[in-house]
Amino acid sequence: MNRLEPAAAMATANGLRMHYLRAGEGPPLFLLHGWPQTSHCWHRVFGALAETHTVIAPDLRGYGRTDKPRDGYDKRTMAADVAALAEGLGFDRVAVAGHDRGGRVAHRWALDRPGQVDRLAVLDIIPTREMWRRLDSELGPGYWHWLFHLQPDLPELLAGQNVAAYLGYFFERWTHQRQGLRPEDVDEYVRAFSAPGALRAGFDDYRASFPADAIDDDADFEAGHRLGMPLLALWGANGLTAKLPVLDIWRAYAPAATGSAIPECGHFLPEERPDEVVKHLHAFLMD
Repeated sequence: MNRLEPAAAMATANGLRMHYLRAGEGPPLFLLHGWPQTSHCWHRVFGALAETHTVIAPDLRGYGRTDKPRDGYDKRTMAADVAALAEGLGFDRVAVAGHDRGGRVAHRWALDRPGQVDRLAVLDIIPTREMWRRLDSELGPGYWHWLFHLQPDLPELLAGQNVAAYLGYFFERWTHQRQGLRPEDVDEYVRAFSAPGALRAGFDDYRASFPADAIDDDADFEAGHRLGMPLLALWGANGLTAKLPVLDIWRAYAPAATGSAIPECGHFLPEERPDEVVKHLHAFLMD
């Protein structure tokens, strides 16, 4: 088997059966996906990154083929899941790249276990704490789903009537390079979120953002906890995040943060501009 081709596996971590993809040799690099996606979102960058690293891409709690319990969607628990997976696989220190919700898990992982995460890349997000602080009339129309997904039961009721149409709304509006998300990729995400419990779990990820994650994030920030490891922030130049001073925001949480916008790109960086993402990640990881 080609060592650069990802192989699927299952492991028990933090009491959870987790599905993950693995390929390559070298220092460990964990890739954490966002919503509404799974570990499949890394398929266009996996092989190139596996040329220099052992790449691990799990399905997070509630997503894809990983277990979908009714609780534990606060980022502290989700970070403990992937930290336990890393330990179970024999890795003491890892580099982590997280996109969307996965970036929020990665941020919490680095805050709670700075001795385990030696480098952190966050793709197309600002810290969750800053999202709540900055969600005004200018940003609100773009991030309305944050508030909708907080509501109990209603998102499942409405979105569950047509999962493909609901997810398709976001894939259409958040993508700049349309060819990056192929119909078969969208079909894979729709299949994943059509599984029993999957839609609810994705919304529970958002529901944990307030108040649970907000309380943890405020406590860390007010206690002066900042990330000391190198941090790379990448965002799509044509996406919602580009409306914000991304790098300035991250430097308040990680003084050593560097980064840049990916041109001609929307929200789904690893699929829309995979070569650019690989270039930036390679430079960051090999520095």
